[in-house]
Amino acid sequence: MTKKLLKITLKKSVIGRLKSHRRTVKSLGLRKINHSVIHDDNPSIRGMVNKVSYLLEVENIEGEETVSE
Repeated sequence: MTKKLLKITLKKSVIGRLKSHRRTVKSLGLRKINHSVIHDDNPSIRGMVNKVSYLLEVENIEGEETVSE
């Protein structure tokens, strides 16, 4: 079964941006320009991405769900 994932990359600096936008970028786990993270595609992540979309590049990727035994 495949799981929907988002690859989120920080493309612009957070210097001089609103404090709430800087916090949102930090909560997504992004630190430096061109740093990428992978998150589940869910409404809370989508909301954060929409808030700071002008700083980010977002790609949809398909991931395999792993089952640990």
